[in-house]
Amino acid sequence: MFAQFDKQIDEIISKMTLKEKIGQLNQEKAPSGKEEYENLLEMAKRGEVGSVLWASSAYAGAGNEPGINVELMDELQKCAVENSRCKIPVIFGRDVIHGHKTVYPIPLAMACSFNNDLVEKCYRATAKEAANDGIQWSFAPMIDLSRDPRWGRIIEGPGEDPFVGASFAKSAVKGFMGEKLSDKDSVVACAKHYIGYGASEGGRDYHRTEISDYTLYNFYLPAFRAAVNAGVGTVMSSFNDISGQPISSSVHHIREILKEKVGFEGFVVSDWDAVIQLVKQGVARDEKDCAELSLKAGIDLDMKDRAYLTYLEELVKEGIVSEELINDSVKRILRVKFAKNLFENPYRNQVSYDRKEHFALAREIAEETAVLLKNDNVLPLSKTQKIGVIGPFLKEKRDLIGSWTLDGKAEETPSLYEALLNRPEKENIVFADSLEELSGVDTVLLALGEVHTNTGEANAVAKLTLTDDQIELVNRVKSLKKKTIAVIFSGRPLAITRQIPCLDGILYAWHSGNETAPAICNLLFGDKVPSGKLAMTFPRTVGHIPMYYNVTPSGRPVDGYYGENPENCYNDIPASPLYPFGFGLSYTEFSYEDIKCDNKELSLDELKNGKKFNISVKVNNKGDYSAKETVQLYIRDLICLNMRPLRELKAYQKKEIQKGCDETFEFSVGYEELGYYYSDGSFHVEPGEFEIYVGDNCLTENKIVINVKA
Repeated sequence: MFAQFDKQIDEIISKMTLKEKIGQLNQEKAPSGKEEYENLLEMAKRGEVGSVLWASSAYAGAGNEPGINVELMDELQKCAVENSRCKIPVIFGRDVIHGHKTVYPIPLAMACSFNNDLVEKCYRATAKEAANDGIQWSFAPMIDLSRDPRWGRIIEGPGEDPFVGASFAKSAVKGFMGEKLSDKDSVVACAKHYIGYGASEGGRDYHRTEISDYTLYNFYLPAFRAAVNAGVGTVMSSFNDISGQPISSSVHHIREILKEKVGFEGFVVSDWDAVIQLVKQGVARDEKDCAELSLKAGIDLDMKDRAYLTYLEELVKEGIVSEELINDSVKRILRVKFAKNLFENPYRNQVSYDRKEHFALAREIAEETAVLLKNDNVLPLSKTQKIGVIGPFLKEKRDLIGSWTLDGKAEETPSLYEALLNRPEKENIVFADSLEELSGVDTVLLALGEVHTNTGEANAVAKLTLTDDQIELVNRVKSLKKKTIAVIFSGRPLAITRQIPCLDGILYAWHSGNETAPAICNLLFGDKVPSGKLAMTFPRTVGHIPMYYNVTPSGRPVDGYYGENPENCYNDIPASPLYPFGFGLSYTEFSYEDIKCDNKELSLDELKNGKKFNISVKVNNKGDYSAKETVQLYIRDLICLNMRPLRELKAYQKKEIQKGCDETFEFSVGYEELGYYYSDGSFHVEPGEFEIYVGDNCLTENKIVINVKA
């Protein structure tokens, strides 16, 4: 996709000085104040700026970022394309993570929708808004697989499963980049953070990771491979090390795996100051060493720290770094600039879009991301019953849109209080400040959650519980002996084990963007039916972590996640999850019938030649509501050279089934679904038996057995 411009690019590179080439490898941050701005203009004239990151600090997602100044962008671009010798445009980037002006659910919540088309539509709308503000490049999607909800950046990714991660990556990349990247309403996507960042020990941001190549290829790499196959233009490297080697200096991970084996043709950008952090990580003596190690590893664009700009020319003259390596990085950067059509159209384009449509889309996906965790015949709410509402998140706005929201506005976000006031049932709602005011109600609705400042970059937590005051409130409401429902607005899975017995209903709302509260009201009153499924396991306690569904079997009978002697793993608590991966209730009841396969046996050669096992299941809606159901297909490779997971998600489909009706879901399982990667990166399907599970979460027992002949 990107190499098609190489002939034009080679001609440009042949006319560039070494200093100008290095300038393309330098990214500057947005200027703060007149002096920084004027200095940046002069650098652009000298050809020393390849890109500008429109952010003021490394912690843009956690703070109050200044808005975008399109006029400054255009003036900077003018210096680059009209006043520099080579006239190469700058590319402007920004962290556009889960919406721009219109804010959609955090990516972890989006993944719970299991609706790839809807996710793509949200990112297509996001791209239009960002492009209209002069943003040409978004530092998203974040597709780090993570099994630790203590990690603050868990909110930015699609959870614990490589297949969901790959599906999310494809949808987000297609949404950002559109039909043609050169279109004015398209934005270059960036798959981050490559690689293993989500495995930081203890959920502590920026810390070390220990990942074998076998685990890397089968769990952490699939989302990045999917992003590359979807045409992603850029990849951001991660801060962490893997088994003692920082990614910023890893030839193995960047050049050998990403660029050679996966075939990535775009460019790799470092994370903020990641290049010079090699000194503190103990593999470089000084910043000059850092520049050498990172360029040799395959990092093409140096974010913000100017290590390349300062030292690469000297390193080339000393014969330590070859100019060919610099040429390769320049070529990769120019490929993306050509693909985005920046040489022909470098300035901001006005893009037409309808905010009303975007808000409607935000409400639709917020409705599909919410997960119904418990319902003892209390939901949906009767439109005539007396409802008392209380809790610290009743009037909250800012927390509902979540962390990493640079350009969204809390004032455009209705609180649950405001959304309920807009309901036709408002006359039956009591907004309470004390328990005494709840004496005359039939049902209590608790608005609970976590603040957005507990999530995002550098915001790990050691506890996964609700705050003490919220726990006390739940206990006090329980003493009223009324039907009680909790709506929980959170960025991560919380260990609410002790609160569950106190609650008759639990609707997990996440931090789901501008339309969180109206969407939740539609679900509470039955205008919409919950259809979200968990993209991440909920542990009973923080001591369960890491807990994930696609675990390999133990040699002893203690596979507690799947109910095998769960009390034998811990003396003090069962080892089964609080809620398993893929779990989510509905207001209706679905039954799974007639799991069939057209052929129970195929040869390995037949699979290699494209033949597949065609599997179908009939799902009947036996309840009183028409509703969407996500049917999930898992496999287990029973005997193979390497231990394989007890379950692996390989496909899912989401359909609406009318009440009293059934739908047939059809899946094809072939060579790609049945294989896995060895430690050397080679892909294999091994002959033998496979269990195929089809159901509504990873614990389903509905299965058939197929056989692959040698």
